[in-house]
Amino acid sequence: MYGKTPAAPNEQLNQDIQLLCGEYARYNGFDEELCNKFGVKRGLRNADGTGVVAGITQVCNVHGYLLSEGEKLPIDGELTYRGYSITDLIAGAQAENRYSCEETAWLLLLGFLPTGAQLNRFSEILADNRELPENFTEDMIMKVASPNIMNMLARSVLALYTYDPRPDDYSIENVMRQSIELIARMPSIMAAAYQVKKRVYDGRSMYLHNPNPEFSTAQNILRMLRSDKQFTEEEAHLLDLCLTLHSEHGGGNCSTFAVRVLTSAQTDTYSAIAAGIGALKGPRHGGANHKVIEQLEYLKANVYDWDDDNEIREYLRKAVAGEAGDRSGLIYGMGHAVYTKSDPRARVLKQNAMKLAKGTDYEGEFRLLDAVERLAPDVLREKWGSDRITCANVDLYSGLVYRMLRIPDELHTPLFAIARTAGWCAHRLEELSTGKKIIRPAYKSIVGAHSYVPLAQRG
Repeated sequence: MYGKTPAAPNEQLNQDIQLLCGEYARYNGFDEELCNKFGVKRGLRNADGTGVVAGITQVCNVHGYLLSEGEKLPIDGELTYRGYSITDLIAGAQAENRYSCEETAWLLLLGFLPTGAQLNRFSEILADNRELPENFTEDMIMKVASPNIMNMLARSVLALYTYDPRPDDYSIENVMRQSIELIARMPSIMAAAYQVKKRVYDGRSMYLHNPNPEFSTAQNILRMLRSDKQFTEEEAHLLDLCLTLHSEHGGGNCSTFAVRVLTSAQTDTYSAIAAGIGALKGPRHGGANHKVIEQLEYLKANVYDWDDDNEIREYLRKAVAGEAGDRSGLIYGMGHAVYTKSDPRARVLKQNAMKLAKGTDYEGEFRLLDAVERLAPDVLREKWGSDRITCANVDLYSGLVYRMLRIPDELHTPLFAIARTAGWCAHRLEELSTGKKIIRPAYKSIVGAHSYVPLAQRG
């Protein structure tokens, strides 16, 4: 009934794969100077690090620098959803002691702030669609468990295609309906997938709780994850803040661009959103929040005095040299493709993490992350030999916030996906409405012509 760990490849297959990879290395690869020769913009980025403009959007603006006479000038980062500052959206909801995640989803999908009556009705619509289709949990999640929740999210979203009476109808009305259903159902899928994963792969008890129609998205996530279904309002509001901050981040980020690329081919909603989940899973994108927690554990294990900047700095130097941590040479949670001086999401999360950690067992971990934020820029400048400015990004503190909310580490990136679903759906609707053309960038071929050699003459 339940999934199990796949068997490892046999020794003969391993040897064959090694030989094939050796052959691959002989015939593949190129001199990176060719990118300069042909003006290739790797990663769809210009030489100065700015992104290649691939489209126009009204959904979101990510503003992290100014360009003056070709020079990139650092500024404090700004993030706006449909023209509204993310900090104003959060502050407005907090001032009224209400949740902001549902309001944010409405804003992203429709383009304007809802009235009280509109927001209440929208919240009711989400509540009506949170439960999964009949037998979906049993057939699609329990019978085919996965050790990775992101994999299960993508697979489950694809499976929802078969439960949809009009899966290939890409009219705005139908895609709007699909979008609302996905926004509502994603937390339920994540919670069920996690509970089954606990049972099958961790040997622990699982608890399958139905969502409460009277609860917000954040409240229901905590209710469904915890065995006793209990949580505090402070916890729910903090999780709601995290979901709001992660809801959207422009059309050019990897996962959203993937959604727009697939949408431009007029594929179905479920295939497009599954592509976004697949992109977000990667450690260079949404998976970075999990890598930050892994990095934190390396720091805790290898730094004796957590208040000694010199000791922390030396560890970071070893990390960027590939001699410590996961040996990648990266400092996770530092740097961003757009933001220069600061990431507004990181600023908000840090403030809340500091308040929550004060006087608890997590205070030391917060100080460690704060030290990374202070010390890493100089360490990275030493490595690069430049005066490039590097700031903390949203991932540096999000993992610690989730830990303080007693959310398991393996759910950090899935929570990112749950939040980002609203943004993905907003961009899909926009691409369908305004895109008009299939997205098709070019790749420069550098291989010459070959004459065909009959099989018997090859040696």
